[in-house]
Amino acid sequence: MDIVLSGIRSTGKLHLGNYYGALRNFIRMQEENKCYFFIADIHSLTTHPDPKMLHENVKNVLVDYLAAGIDPEKSVIYVQSDLHETAELYLYLNMHVGIGELMRTASFKDKARQQLHIDRMNTEEGDVEREIFNENNKNSVNSGLLTYPVLMAADILIHNADKVPVGKDQEQHLEMTRRFARRFNYFYGVEYFKEPVAYNFGEELVKIPGLDGSGKMGKSEGNAIYLSDSPKEIEKKVKKALTDAGPTEPDSVKPDYIENLFTILRVVSSPEVVQYYDEQWNSCTIRYGELKKQLAEDIIKVTAPIRERILDIEKNDAYLRKVTLEGAEKARESARKTINAVREIVGFKPF
Repeated sequence: MDIVLSGIRSTGKLHLGNYYGALRNFIRMQEENKCYFFIADIHSLTTHPDPKMLHENVKNVLVDYLAAGIDPEKSVIYVQSDLHETAELYLYLNMHVGIGELMRTASFKDKARQQLHIDRMNTEEGDVEREIFNENNKNSVNSGLLTYPVLMAADILIHNADKVPVGKDQEQHLEMTRRFARRFNYFYGVEYFKEPVAYNFGEELVKIPGLDGSGKMGKSEGNAIYLSDSPKEIEKKVKKALTDAGPTEPDSVKPDYIENLFTILRVVSSPEVVQYYDEQWNSCTIRYGELKKQLAEDIIKVTAPIRERILDIEKNDAYLRKVTLEGAEKARESARKTINAVREIVGFKPF
């Protein structure tokens, strides 16, 4: 049975994008693989280091995992910080990773521009490096952000996973994990670590855009519909979604912010509904109020059952404690085997 590993950062409640982009696949994967699904609370510290919200954010993701259908009897669910072996492997892997290769990572440059307050629309070669070493810039980039791919590799390799469900924005990190595994094996003359592959059932990943006309829906971007949102909250958010005066020419190309609404419609609504609004657009007779009402209704149909389970599970602290304690113990069983083998390979020996 193949080992599957994935996690979601605890930076806020999970939303429609998380559900269609990850959780639905997780639920399928647990039926035919040995799955480890963790809550990435250490990863969250690179951008959300608020001690007042850390535990609450972990709880939100845990509750959303369970309410969406991840079954602790079929999968191992654990909190990243509960697995100290991951941090130890992260340390060892860092000894074989160059600063330069980490600084060239696209996701690092993007997040670093945010932290350094560099205009991301007008980037140029070397802008991040210049500002990092600019003594007059009062903003800084934490080293955890730089070594994020190494910690991700440790998350994966601590269970020697075969498959990792990743989105487009994480493909480079997975390739780096493969490279770090190869490098470790070559340096120590072993064939210990596998090279994990991407796993999405051979299907293109669903990307749910934000309601503000921007890119993908985000937990902390203010453009999301959360799985825990009430019907009234969903209706209000969809109603406020960016639109315009409507098309003026038949069969015209939809602007990005309108295409975003249609993208969500294609995911949550029936083909007949999608076809109806496509025809309305193409004939310049579309009414956005009607479209938004339909979209809100169909989103509510998807999220309402999950929301009910969230409201039930979040009150049950004893159950949540049981899930995390048992999950941590099962994860440690796997992690201990890996870290003991790695210590021996690296050359650590007791006296």
